[in-house]
Amino acid sequence: MEGTHTMAEQSAVPLTPPVPLAALLAREDLALRQIAGPADPGVVLHGAHASEMTDPYPYLLGGELLLTAGVHIPRTAGSRAYFDDYVTRIVSGGGAALGFGVAPVHDTVPEALVAACEAHGLPLLEVPPRTTFAAVARAVWQLMERARTAELRRVTEAQASLAAAASRPDPVPAVLRQLAQRVAGRAVLYGPEGTEIAGAGQPSPDDPPLADLARILTARASATPTSTTPTSTTTATTTSTPTSTASDTAPSGAHLAAYALGAGQGFVLGVAAPRRDPGDHTIASVAAVLLSLLTGEQQSGSGAARSSALVRLLLGGAPEEVAPLLSRESGQRWLVVHARPEGQAPDPVAASALGAALGSPLVDLAADVVRVLMPADRTPGPQPGWTLGVSAAADPAGWPAADAQAARALARARATRAALVRHGSGAGLLGLLPPDEARAHARTLLAPLAASAPLTETLRTWLSLHGSWDRTAVALSVHRNTVRQRITRCATLLGTNLDDPDVRMELWFALRNQ
Repeated sequence: MEGTHTMAEQSAVPLTPPVPLAALLAREDLALRQIAGPADPGVVLHGAHASEMTDPYPYLLGGELLLTAGVHIPRTAGSRAYFDDYVTRIVSGGGAALGFGVAPVHDTVPEALVAACEAHGLPLLEVPPRTTFAAVARAVWQLMERARTAELRRVTEAQASLAAAASRPDPVPAVLRQLAQRVAGRAVLYGPEGTEIAGAGQPSPDDPPLADLARILTARASATPTSTTPTSTTTATTTSTPTSTASDTAPSGAHLAAYALGAGQGFVLGVAAPRRDPGDHTIASVAAVLLSLLTGEQQSGSGAARSSALVRLLLGGAPEEVAPLLSRESGQRWLVVHARPEGQAPDPVAASALGAALGSPLVDLAADVVRVLMPADRTPGPQPGWTLGVSAAADPAGWPAADAQAARALARARATRAALVRHGSGAGLLGLLPPDEARAHARTLLAPLAASAPLTETLRTWLSLHGSWDRTAVALSVHRNTVRQRITRCATLLGTNLDDPDVRMELWFALRNQ
């Protein structure tokens, strides 16, 4: 039964993807034939609806294939005026095409109807006697269901690829690249001042209005800092762009969208695409959530507490006094993690993302390594695209020693091509001697090397890698000949034969007790 609807309902776009009219015409089992109107490949159908009403306008939602057998046509309607009014109402109601069934009422499609559809640009299909309207409607829904399944698959694959991109060493550029590829357009991350931080996809004339749209959303997000959900402002075409600048500069048919990231951070994701498929908003929203996590302030305590801790350290405060500000629990033990990305130098965004993945905002970016200080109750695991070295748990007074442990663990991880190496936690035979006696023996044995930190570190690394010249060179980032020279110098100063396994064992014991 047909019913009425509001103008708001008329303009609503169904969530199910539409199907091209050409796909329906290609169905050989239906034998439909277009006899009037534009042969535009861009004409799409959102459904099929049969009606014999004289005025179908109140019953159209927009985008339908209207099917009629011409029962409503008066016997006296020989003039073009009736058909002209009829087609005008279909076009005004948003009808996408008209299907006219030949037989049992009419033997042919009225010529006046053909002329009216041609004049108003409405595609007119001839439905042969053997094809029922039910078959046509079922074919439309089958095509829409296939399109919906394909769109769901596309969205699912896009979500997986975005999540994988977020785990890369360069997560923000990787997410933007994936998003730009999935929407076949351009994706840009704008900072709090509206400046472009990173972008992917080919620049186009859409970029100026996209930047303007991002600035508008930045101002709006700053005015409502309590909002935590990414919001979007979308312009389907330049005629609906909310700013005059975008309306003047964006090409016709451009689709622009902007998403505010997080709560009052000021970051905005801008997306420009030549078209807007039903799943694009979902894909962009997933990217916005991931970018919110990557650019947001990931922290276990408040930013004010961390700032206070930094000031106290700079003013000479002891680590034991500062540590409680960095953790909810005083007396917390800590781990130091050293990390290097594979194949490139770390950047601030990648370092922040690594800290977020490890659950700590305490991140230090150096030239070629990222250092993370994190509570020891969180066990760090391997991170895709990174090589990690992890210290033993230490209290604040032991942070410098833990930092050295993490550096050595990272060097060993790189030399052995392991994703993560932890500083040895088990004492083994070392536990059989009192610590003071072990340290005193180590100092005496290694005294000839005490004045040269490079020699000591080279010997330590060389022994840990079972005397491998090449892997030691990789771990220390020096030439293998340098390693040979240093080890020869160590043997000379120590007055011993480093090829002797007993000597190596004793030296390793001493180095572990330094």
